[in-house]
Amino acid sequence: MHKCIKLLKKIPNGKVVSYSELAKACGTSPRAVGRILHSNKYPDEYPCYKVVRKDGSLGGYSLGIKEKIKRLKAEGIKIKNGKIPKEFFFHFS
Repeated sequence: MHKCIKLLKKIPNGKVVSYSELAKACGTSPRAVGRILHSNKYPDEYPCYKVVRKDGSLGGYSLGIKEKIKRLKAEGIKIKNGKIPKEFFFHFS
């Protein structure tokens, strides 16, 4: 399993990361992260819905955007004007 998929479990509840943040932590590109996440066969175990664009817009999700929004809101993450505010962003150390 790719390192990017494993890192998804380190994102705390109520937080998201950007594709670029996850790419930096994995040593790859944001576009490659998107391809890797698209192949995530276990979205319930490895929460790829927590990965968004660096401007806070939602990006895609293999189970559909409505499901992504539902899962984010279930964790208390706010979405304003189609974007997630910066206070919900997590950064890997």
